[in-house]
Amino acid sequence: MSIRLGRVEKYLIKRLEEDGALHIPLIDPENVSPEKAVEIGIIAERGGSAAIMIGGSTVASIVKLNEVVKLVRENVSIPIILFPNNLSGISPYADAIWFMSLLNSLNPYYIIGAQVLGASAVREYGLEPLPLAYLIIGDGGAAGYIGQAQPIPYDKPEIAALYALAAQYLGMRFVYLEAGSGAKNPIPVEMIALVRKTTSIPIIVGGGLKRPDAVEERVYAGADIIVTGTVIEESTDVEKSIHLFVDAVKRGFSRRCKRQM
Repeated sequence: MSIRLGRVEKYLIKRLEEDGALHIPLIDPENVSPEKAVEIGIIAERGGSAAIMIGGSTVASIVKLNEVVKLVRENVSIPIILFPNNLSGISPYADAIWFMSLLNSLNPYYIIGAQVLGASAVREYGLEPLPLAYLIIGDGGAAGYIGQAQPIPYDKPEIAALYALAAQYLGMRFVYLEAGSGAKNPIPVEMIALVRKTTSIPIIVGGGLKRPDAVEERVYAGADIIVTGTVIEESTDVEKSIHLFVDAVKRGFSRRCKRQM
C-alpha cells in the first residue's frame, strides 16, 4: 500500500524538486514577542523561505505558543510547522508538526513515550504529522540536555549515517541533524556528506549556522533544508539576514549541481 502524503509534505517535496534546497526560519516563542514573530514570518515568506517552524527546546507556556502560532498563521500563507520539545509544543493553530523521535536519547520517553501521549492531540487538532528522526550532534545545547541525549561526536560521521539509515528503514521520511540552538560550531560538512551518501530521505540541518558561507557549504555537502533560529531572532535587520541565508542555500545547491554534472 502506497504512503499517502499530506498537503504540507507534498508542498515541501515539490519545493525541493523545484528549488533543490530550502531555508526555514525557526521561531522560539520563549525568545521573541508575538509581534516580532509575525515580522519574521512575513519577511521570511517574502524572502523565499519555504515554511515557518515554531517551537524550541524549552517552550513551556502553551498560552504563549498558541498566541504566536495563531498570529503568524493569520499573516502568512506558507506552512507553519511545529517543532515540539514536549506535549506543551503542540498547538491547534499550525498546519503540521514534526512528529519526531530523538533516536539517540537515553530516555525512552523522548524516543516514543512523548509521541504516544501526543498522538491523540495531533489527530484531534487535525495537524499533519511529518515523520522525522531527530539526532543530537556535539553537545546539542538545550535540546541535548532536555532530551537526555547521548550526543553523536562531531568526528564520528559514520555513527550519524547509521542512525539516519536506520531511520529511513524504519519509515521516517526526514532526518534532522541538530547541533543545538546557538551552538558554537555547526554540523560538520563531512558528516552531512556521509549521511547524504548513505540515505535518500531529505536531510535537515540546524544549530550554530550564523554565517551565509557556512550555510552554503552545508547545502553543497548535501543538506536539503537549512534551519536558522537564534541568528534570525537576534538580527537587527531580519530582511537582510533572511535574504543572505536564502541566497546562500541557492548558491550551495547550484554548486552541488555543477559538481554532479
